[in-house]
Amino acid sequence: MRAPALAVAAALLLGGCTLLAPPRPEPAREVLDELPKQIPSERRHTAALFVLPPEAGPAYDTIRIAYRERPYQLGYFRDHEWAEPPAQMIKTLLIETLKRTGAFRSVLTEPDFASPTYTLRTEILELVQDYTRSPPVARLALRLELLAPTGRPLASREITREQPMQAATPYAGVAATNHALAGALAEAASFVLDHTR
Repeated sequence: MRAPALAVAAALLLGGCTLLAPPRPEPAREVLDELPKQIPSERRHTAALFVLPPEAGPAYDTIRIAYRERPYQLGYFRDHEWAEPPAQMIKTLLIETLKRTGAFRSVLTEPDFASPTYTLRTEILELVQDYTRSPPVARLALRLELLAPTGRPLASREITREQPMQAATPYAGVAATNHALAGALAEAASFVLDHTR
């Protein structure tokens, strides 16, 4: 009789401690929202461009912010998260960047599919705060593929950017990631314009 009673008392005591512990604060929600300061531009307005939602592997298809402290390993911050999956935020910025080139009659995305002249596929290969370097860097790698109306590949490119972080903190990494992405977006716009003439 004593053993079960002691077990119940211990469970109640532990449960009480849990109830009295302060709740963990909500993670900070971080965004990707920096557009390139200089966007290549041309006045053509004859072609339509359809931008597919960026793809991402399981490591980056999440709101969790990835970091690396040693080679071959990824961790995720507990107190910092993306406000949306990075692919969604990158899609919004990519579409806005391509619209600002002035080169296309329209820049479309799902569900506004309307016989585009070209289709752009994007894949997130890497999106990580790298603390194996000194100073640490934000690393971003994208793969782009431009398709003809028939679906035939016209051109592809991998864009890799590293941006030094101002401090070894998650927020500094977010700021560096925004700068890296802005540079990658400008490069992506140049790639698309170069292959749609």
